[in-house]
Amino acid sequence: MCPAGECGYHAAVLEIRVERSEATDYVQLCPEGELDAYSVAQFRESFAELGGEPRLIVNLGGVQFMDSAGLGALIGGIRKVRENDGRIAVFCDRANITRLLHTTGFDRIVPVKEVLEESVAALDEDPS
Repeated sequence: MCPAGECGYHAAVLEIRVERSEATDYVQLCPEGELDAYSVAQFRESFAELGGEPRLIVNLGGVQFMDSAGLGALIGGIRKVRENDGRIAVFCDRANITRLLHTTGFDRIVPVKEVLEESVAALDEDPS
């Protein structure tokens, strides 16, 4: 038996939490682990379930790695939330992921903040 990562096998390592709190007026989608081609289906499914939320924070603080598939799923989820007239922002305090979001221009389509409170405040900004 080959260990994970050898023999062409890759174990999808992604946990997803959804945080709802009566004290806040937003929901957080919190993927943790690797957001890549192997785990993106799970992320898409969780994101789709939250597509009708009026105020959503995608908390990428627990994501160690994201590839183009993960970025594509993130864009698709954002589109779904906006189609339902929801507000969305991204929180990420991980330099490698934040750099990816800025380099690809992702931060021009949705607010990307390195402090959670700034992401929450961005939900009240005019999205245009």
